[in-house]
Amino acid sequence: MDKLNFLTAGVPLSAGTKGYVRGFEILDEMGLDGLELEFVHGVRISDKSRDAVSSAKKVITAHAPFYVNLNSREPEKVEASVQRIIETAEVANELGGYSITFHAGFYLGQEKELVYKQIESQTRIIADSLEKSGNRIWIRPETTGKGTQWGDLEEIIRLSKEFETVLPCVDFSHLHARYNGISNTYDEFCAIFEKIGNELGQTALDNFHAHIAGIEYGAKGEKKHLNLEESDFNYKDLLKAFKEFGIKGAVVCESPNIEEDAKLLKDYYLNL
Repeated sequence: MDKLNFLTAGVPLSAGTKGYVRGFEILDEMGLDGLELEFVHGVRISDKSRDAVSSAKKVITAHAPFYVNLNSREPEKVEASVQRIIETAEVANELGGYSITFHAGFYLGQEKELVYKQIESQTRIIADSLEKSGNRIWIRPETTGKGTQWGDLEEIIRLSKEFETVLPCVDFSHLHARYNGISNTYDEFCAIFEKIGNELGQTALDNFHAHIAGIEYGAKGEKKHLNLEESDFNYKDLLKAFKEFGIKGAVVCESPNIEEDAKLLKDYYLNL
């Protein structure tokens, strides 16, 4: 991409019941760059919404449904999870999307290497299916906010090395919560960008996908999202690191007040 874009996680709240049409007007009014389609319970979008999204000159990403676990002990749930991710990629691609993200799975008390191999094998099924259909959208497993969930930074980077169409979705707030308060300084943020650049190359830094929100956490990790100013998450130093490394791509705000904090992030970044 040619710059860093700031997106809301879903339709701006102030759109109310008017949906995507009004939502994109609000994004224009606020100077925001796009939104992430939130497929919470299933990959469903109406024809009217499809038309609004496909005609909007905005950056579009998508989040697969939360009912995804590529490491489930039940084969039918693994198969359903694979299909949900493929469907998310297909819809996002049809609508001119930039990339999709998903929470890949849970450890379920198993050895980390065993879980990695399972998620890698299912990711290969997803990537191969999309490639056969000509879909080259970025597929992005997301860093997760609890130690019970697969998806620390090292695992996400390792998986990304295996596939041409896989890159990380770095949820910086999740990393902060996962380790009960670390990953929250300028130097730590810079180290993340350095690691990704060194291991995945400049393409990963020029085509970034990040999530940011305020967050509440405890010893076991993430509890819930908060507005940025109600949280200890150090978004200002993170944005300074984004600027220092010249990161391009999409930053998706997942705070409860999505458009207000997205605007806060963009304005601070542009004033650096």
